[in-house]
Amino acid sequence: MPQQFASAPQESADVTGGDAYLRLVSLLDEHGARYRVVDHAPEGRTEEVSALRGHPVSQGAKCLVVMVKTGKRTKRYFLAVVPGDARVDLPGLKALAEGSYVSFASADRAEELSGSVSGTILPFSFHPDLELVVDPGVLEHEEIFFNAARLDRSLALDTRDYRDHLLRVGARIHPVAAQPSRPEPAVDAEA
Repeated sequence: MPQQFASAPQESADVTGGDAYLRLVSLLDEHGARYRVVDHAPEGRTEEVSALRGHPVSQGAKCLVVMVKTGKRTKRYFLAVVPGDARVDLPGLKALAEGSYVSFASADRAEELSGSVSGTILPFSFHPDLELVVDPGVLEHEEIFFNAARLDRSLALDTRDYRDHLLRVGARIHPVAAQPSRPEPAVDAEA
């Protein structure tokens, strides 16, 4: 698995022109964040890309855009970031937003707000209408891994630097991962 320790990539592109990858690494470099670039075969599914990157699925940051209706004609969009082995708690996010209805945003709307295609959405929001809410479970590891607005490239980011970013931008750190259902305890037929 080829890895590079990186600063800003030496690619020529307009960082302000909507290139989410370059905007991200520019932001990280500006704040002295510690990260590694991980190149891999193109993949956007959390379980598969975690295997390609060589880390437990729980260490991945799964990023999903969720729409919550808060009135007859009002909606709020959230970028919910949960551990890679978790699901988003949609009813919990609806309650957090004091909404009446919740669903995943359409693919077009998610891509418009996040600036990247499904499977590559960053755990960062660069759009004023996309509110960032991060489950505390994402912050439990020393590094988090996520596709970097590309299917063939990921970042391994020092979690302390991600937490600093969240605090700097006023993002919410709030439980938004669905609790896994616990299996019923086995009953011994001979007891």
